[in-house]
Amino acid sequence: MLRELTLFGEVDKVKIAIERIREFEPHEGYYVAFSGGKDSVVVLDLVRQAGVKYDAHYNITTVDPPELVQFIKKEYPEVERHRPEKTMWQLIVENGMPPTRIVRYCCSHLKERGGIDRMVITGVRWEESSKRRKRRMTELCYNQRKRFLHPIIDWTEQEVWEYIKERNLPYCKLYDEGFERLGCIMCPMKGTKGMERDAKRWPKFYKAYLRAFDRMLQKRKEKCKKGKGNWGKPEDVMNWWIYQPPKCNPDQIVFE
Repeated sequence: MLRELTLFGEVDKVKIAIERIREFEPHEGYYVAFSGGKDSVVVLDLVRQAGVKYDAHYNITTVDPPELVQFIKKEYPEVERHRPEKTMWQLIVENGMPPTRIVRYCCSHLKERGGIDRMVITGVRWEESSKRRKRRMTELCYNQRKRFLHPIIDWTEQEVWEYIKERNLPYCKLYDEGFERLGCIMCPMKGTKGMERDAKRWPKFYKAYLRAFDRMLQKRKEKCKKGKGNWGKPEDVMNWWIYQPPKCNPDQIVFE
């Protein structure tokens, strides 16, 4: 079982997570942010075990791995799927540049929709990144008009997989191919190696990005100030996107 030895004795982390979910249950029920990744699979199962009221939601980004989309449709048909008003390809053209690790316009448009004025429950964990280590188990976000509960915030990746195996929960088989985290194809947060791997694994999406870059360049040619912009063709944008440091060159994004 999933237990941790502390100064206060042995702790049952599954029991604690379920107690957290029950303690903060809102009157209208939880908005479960479901991505299809291992953490959200665990959280959804814990919510079910807790016996609380909830509705689960999956925000389609238009650049999700096809295997992940099919997994969610097959194993979690009850999860509501929401299509965005604009695709990633449209957002790239409108913003005049692909998203970067700093300029992440895609997240607010594609991933962080829904849950307004609700208590959103997620699979965020401290171990995932230095930024997430600063998160709290419960949070209030005024800008997004949301409250958050992260019931497994103190779990390790090993504990997540242990829970999945013990409960025999279905999970996306991309993990068996060596993918440690699932998310948008060629997301810049994956770094150069991750983006290269995605490009090889899903070549149709790689080509779709190039087509979007081509349309983006046509728009930039019409709107950019004279002499601004160093990209000549879609492949130049792709090379900059994958291999340059995560900084934005002002000359490449200034519009009149």
